[in-house]
Amino acid sequence: MTGKELLKILDGRILVFDGATGTSLQNQNLVEEDFGGEAFLGCNENLNITCPAAPGKVHRGFLEVGVDVIETNSFGGTSIVLAEYGLAERAYEINHAAAEIARRTADEYSTPDHARYVAGSMGPTTKLPSLGHIEFDAMKDAYKEQVKGLINGGVDLLIVETCQDLLQTKAALAAMQECFAEGIREVAVIVSITIETMGTMLMGTEIAAALTTIEPYSIVTVFGMNCATGPKEMEENVRYLCENSPKPVFVMPNAGLPENIGGKACYHLTPDELEFWMNRFVKDFGVSVIGGCCGTTPEHISRLVKIASNLNSANIPPKKRNYDYTPSVSSIYSNVALHLDPPPVIVGERCNANGSKKFKELLLAGDYDGMVQLAKEQMKEGAHVLDVCVAYVGRDEVRDMIEVMKRFNTQVALPLMIDSTEYCVIEEALKRYAGRAIVNSINLEDGEERMKKVLPLCKKYGAAVIALTIDESGMAKTREKKFEVAKRIHDLAISKYGMREDDLIYDTLTFTLGSGDEEFRNAGVETIEAVRMIKAAFPRSHTLLGVSNSSFGLNQAARHALNSVFLHYAVEAGLDLAIVNAQKIMPLYKIDERGREVCKELIFDERKFETV
Repeated sequence: MTGKELLKILDGRILVFDGATGTSLQNQNLVEEDFGGEAFLGCNENLNITCPAAPGKVHRGFLEVGVDVIETNSFGGTSIVLAEYGLAERAYEINHAAAEIARRTADEYSTPDHARYVAGSMGPTTKLPSLGHIEFDAMKDAYKEQVKGLINGGVDLLIVETCQDLLQTKAALAAMQECFAEGIREVAVIVSITIETMGTMLMGTEIAAALTTIEPYSIVTVFGMNCATGPKEMEENVRYLCENSPKPVFVMPNAGLPENIGGKACYHLTPDELEFWMNRFVKDFGVSVIGGCCGTTPEHISRLVKIASNLNSANIPPKKRNYDYTPSVSSIYSNVALHLDPPPVIVGERCNANGSKKFKELLLAGDYDGMVQLAKEQMKEGAHVLDVCVAYVGRDEVRDMIEVMKRFNTQVALPLMIDSTEYCVIEEALKRYAGRAIVNSINLEDGEERMKKVLPLCKKYGAAVIALTIDESGMAKTREKKFEVAKRIHDLAISKYGMREDDLIYDTLTFTLGSGDEEFRNAGVETIEAVRMIKAAFPRSHTLLGVSNSSFGLNQAARHALNSVFLHYAVEAGLDLAIVNAQKIMPLYKIDERGREVCKELIFDERKFETV
């Protein structure tokens, strides 16, 4: 089943997943011989090899009550988890067997009027890459093995669920992308995160940041939540998703909050209570896919089948998704829209070794704690996003970026802009960033060479990208040329590289206005008018300027005034983001009238000549 096929199904009906695999296996009172011996006791995934009748019985229990989708017994099926039982080398075999068992059972219950589907379950493993428990590539490779086993075994779709760390989720999605690119059958993908009782994911991620991070992935068809709590505790987050997600929403709660009784987790939510909440989520909020997680039995799930049957038979389609989703970027904790009201989004420029003397000195001293503190200072100063560049002559940029990103990922609450000319540096940064970053930048200086290298990285890691209006003839100087280059990048990025208009942020280039160079006398107005043209032509895209470049070479007082006035008129023309030192931008009313007028004359080339 492809993503398009799944969306077509969801356009007309509610889809019901099964309930708790672990709970259902425990209820069978299996003994150590069933698991293959004492060493494997508790390894549910090994039952696919040693006692396939056990997971088969689980599947039948849920199919009997009418579910549409059963999940494979492979939640802990990566080599990372299986290594704890000495089974790492059998990961492919175990996942393949899990898929075969579920496929065979689903086919037994499928009819022309009621197809039954198999979802390949992929859990979070036992490692958190954002905390350095495992390298991104090692986790991705483990997931690749699992993906291959599940798809080759016959699953219809994949679900990476109970996600606790967005970097772990990104590793799973990177594994799927690589498998599909290598010719493995492409299937629909569901991502389901887990919001803990404190209201965030385990790493502190808010629901909005999670949606922002996963939304750009075109391979993800459905997005939602499972596990940790019962439906009552999920209510506000489910409401948020249904109001904001452009993807169909998936909800799979536990049978309430677990209570430890005699060393065993017990769940007390009754089937009636589950029906009440899930009916509300579907009818009032617009949830499209429902199921049950820990503690939910066939009796619980039968109530979900009842909800779906009533709605489907009444031909009441799921509520339409929010296609007006606001494009955003995120850190591991929170998100920032790419257009604020009032604009602009302020991109802090002080974590750049080429533009900040202090950051360069911290980099040379290896003072990473100092760099983190400088990043936090910019947040206090009003920045919304931070530009990060560690390129410095004579230093290993890859090593420096890795060390910075390891810390910035979890210690800096603002989204990041990865600023480098080196492709390997960009990828190493993206591998270590749990949120949705901006990549700075692409251009057409060498034709498509840079786009060919950078845009696949943006697709793989879900990043937005800055597009500079530079082509083979150099930096565009007139508004017409700037727009021409922007349109060329737009058309190539979307039609050839699979990017979306939402993902593109155009920089129409800011030149120094106080140099006295006649070539740049119109530079200010041409840049501003190019912003206006791009916003009119590509309303879903965004615009950015390095505002401080406009005043380069002037004294500090003049720089502050010119930057502030230039930013004012650029925002009027539709500028969304500005790379500036937020502390050095002044409201226009704080600049004297003559100062504002001089700046305006310089920006719009309205100079007046007098005879002396």
